[in-house]
Amino acid sequence: MADSINILKIFIGAKSVGRMVISSDRLCVFEYDPEFVSTGFSISPFYLPLRPGTFTARREPFEGLFGVFNDSLPDGWGNLLIDRYLASQGIQSQSLSVIDRLSIVGSSGMGAIQYKPDKHIRTKHDIDDLNILATEIEKVLSEVDYTGSLDILAEKGGSSGGARPKVFVTIKGKPWLVKFPSSYDQSDIGRIEYNYSVIAKKCGIEMPETALLEGKYFGVQRFDRDGKKRIHMHTASGLLYASHQFPSLDYIDLIKATLALTKDIGEAYKMFRLMVFNILTGNKDDHAKNFSFIYNSGKWKLSPAYDLTPNSGFNGNHSSTVAGKGNPSLEDIYEVAGQCGLKSKITKRIFEEIYDNCVEIRVGNWP
Repeated sequence: MADSINILKIFIGAKSVGRMVISSDRLCVFEYDPEFVSTGFSISPFYLPLRPGTFTARREPFEGLFGVFNDSLPDGWGNLLIDRYLASQGIQSQSLSVIDRLSIVGSSGMGAIQYKPDKHIRTKHDIDDLNILATEIEKVLSEVDYTGSLDILAEKGGSSGGARPKVFVTIKGKPWLVKFPSSYDQSDIGRIEYNYSVIAKKCGIEMPETALLEGKYFGVQRFDRDGKKRIHMHTASGLLYASHQFPSLDYIDLIKATLALTKDIGEAYKMFRLMVFNILTGNKDDHAKNFSFIYNSGKWKLSPAYDLTPNSGFNGNHSSTVAGKGNPSLEDIYEVAGQCGLKSKITKRIFEEIYDNCVEIRVGNWP
């Protein structure tokens, strides 16, 4: 792991997708494999069309990395685990390039993309007990020099996105992601997120299977896996080169991008439905990484919803604006529909369905 990588090879299953290097000015350069150009698909249609030749990444917002590969990198919790584990091995994380970090993700990341050399963290030991894992996570969050089960936690959660602690586990033969409270969460955040997931399904939101494990940990079955098959996924952040660190998108952008990518008006209405749910239930943490698309059986579609919880967002505003508004009115909701060419009869019915079915968690005063 200490040796720096010059060429990163990218795969989906056994198929070589292409390779990537870093240029002298610290920008990533990618080229599709010629055979993949003939038989594959664009892994990021707006910025990496399927064609021969090299592509050079923009410097912002992903520090010279392509959006689709930035999707593979961990966020707050995963980075904390990886950096502490590397430090325990005498490796300075600051010395690693982005392709070094993608190599550490290797075959352990979300979605279908895998990286070689594959240097993802492996351990001969394992912990399946969620209560024990929760205890170990609490130690990591509270003890700066903790090294107890870092290898196990890094293997189970080092490739995860988001800020909250989480691990990937197998439950009854199925791959699941299980979340634990962070230092900033209320203690019953697992029950709250589970309740939101149940109500979201009632509101017609497509959701993976969810569960409240041990009566307190929120678990969700992974939608980027179908048996042994890995499914390609792409966040709106990576697809549109939109940072999730600050407000960078409007729901108008999200709905129009959904239609442009999927070529399916039904998928655009699904994004509108998710917008209405987020507004009515106070989920203001609706940033660019909390929307994803999946490519399966030759088609792009909106992924099942995830990370649905009450949240104060960005300075009390929705992280994705609604027709330019951070705290939208009903008129703003329908303004989005109008600008996206959605039929008023359908969008009104969607609003009413969600309004009626989310009464337990609905926030604000609505006419």
